[in-house]
Amino acid sequence: MSNPRISVSQLKQLIQLRANQMTTRAIGRALSLSQGAVSKYGRAVLAACGTWEAALGLDETELERRVFAERRLRPAPTTAAPDCAWIHTELKRHKHVTLQLLWEEYHGVHGDAALRYSAFCERYRQWARRLQRSMRQRHFAGEKLFVDYAGRTVPIYGASCEEAFRAALFVGALGASGYAYAEATRTATLPDWLGSHVRMLEFYGASPTILVPDNPRVGVTKADRYEPELQRSYEEMAGHFGIAVIPARPYRPKDKPKAELTVLLVCRWILARLRHQRFFSLDELNAAIRPLLDRLNERPFQKLPGSRRSMFESLDHPAMRALPTSRYVYAEWKRVRAAFDYHVEIDRHYYSIPHALVGQELWARFTAATVEVFHCGQRVGSHVRSYQRGVHTTEPAHMPKSHREHAQWTPTRLIHWGASIGTNTGAVVEHLLKTKAHPEQGYRACLGLLALARQYGNGRLEAASALAVKLQSPSRKSVLSILKTGRDQHPAAPTTELELELPAHSNVRGPTYYH
Repeated sequence: MSNPRISVSQLKQLIQLRANQMTTRAIGRALSLSQGAVSKYGRAVLAACGTWEAALGLDETELERRVFAERRLRPAPTTAAPDCAWIHTELKRHKHVTLQLLWEEYHGVHGDAALRYSAFCERYRQWARRLQRSMRQRHFAGEKLFVDYAGRTVPIYGASCEEAFRAALFVGALGASGYAYAEATRTATLPDWLGSHVRMLEFYGASPTILVPDNPRVGVTKADRYEPELQRSYEEMAGHFGIAVIPARPYRPKDKPKAELTVLLVCRWILARLRHQRFFSLDELNAAIRPLLDRLNERPFQKLPGSRRSMFESLDHPAMRALPTSRYVYAEWKRVRAAFDYHVEIDRHYYSIPHALVGQELWARFTAATVEVFHCGQRVGSHVRSYQRGVHTTEPAHMPKSHREHAQWTPTRLIHWGASIGTNTGAVVEHLLKTKAHPEQGYRACLGLLALARQYGNGRLEAASALAVKLQSPSRKSVLSILKTGRDQHPAAPTTELELELPAHSNVRGPTYYH
């Protein structure tokens, strides 16, 4: 009874009520205890103190010593002590294994020599309390994988022995076995964060059920005790491997004791041993980390049989799922909004989306090869990734009809269209394309000619164009003026010079004046 079910103050109340001749049932109702518990503790008090009055005369310390300390559970000389390490391992092997089931198996082997169930549980709990604090949390085989960054960084030096950058140290540990993983990365940004997860899972050769990170901004967009918001790329990576991400509660390191312990071990067991070495590349640093990591995983436990590696091979790995056959492709997600020109910006390049979605909030997913745009979970655009900055990639189907028709015209097509009407119309088109300051202006003028053909017909347009070329004014405005005034329908003027009759006047000089 070293771990009593009632407090000393409750016990004193029980003694007082017993001394007042109250019945067992009434005492149970008053103290919220079962009748069996009242009887059991009553017998213990009488056995230790003799009378109720003698028990009332004791202070709480002496009462606790007499009633509880002297009745600690001790196995009889003929009893078979349970294997507490085996119990601990079996409880982690499967979430549905209970102490009741393990006691039944233990009792089936030892029979009358076995402890009673309550003594069996108490023996195991006393043994478990002697383990390290982080081991008290029950972890099931293959279920949780804890990840974190170590607080310390490692300097990487350049060719001239100057410090080039400080590498971050990524650490992972499985919950049941504690099997550890560690690697150095250049940064702690999203590409390195996700890359470390992928390499860690490949190191284990299988995937767990749950990932338990801290709340780094690179992986958790909004930290919340009840509904944390994950970074979309991190969520997608976890979904590829069929893993649920459940971040630890903010400011609750006890939610991830395995990660905290492993980070401490990595710093002491690996980084402390490398403190006198200089590294000139990440590959060199990781090559030094790997053998020390293997030694850490093969190091025997102090209070449990085996090592992290043996526990992983017997406990975690058989319960984990196989990795997917398709390799994970790194992708980033970005919240975007389409501008008035129905394009979204990704790394200073512009990709089109359906023009009806202008102004709406969208999600863009981009890999090294593709760019996809989603609206309400539906893909509305897909493009080949381009790394040209300031350039637009446009899908014709995304454009309004008027823009689409305009975009289909090219200089070659416009010239061919003009020549199909007539030589003079073709000459006007070529002149418009050559003389405008910007090609877009030439396209607009030529499309204006196309509208004139629909309004006045090809024959009149060719005649008007011929007159405009003859007058050395091959512009759309000239052609339009000729068509409006009907000059294209007048007979052609004679090609000879016109003789002008001038009136007689003293101020008019004749041609002989200039000889």
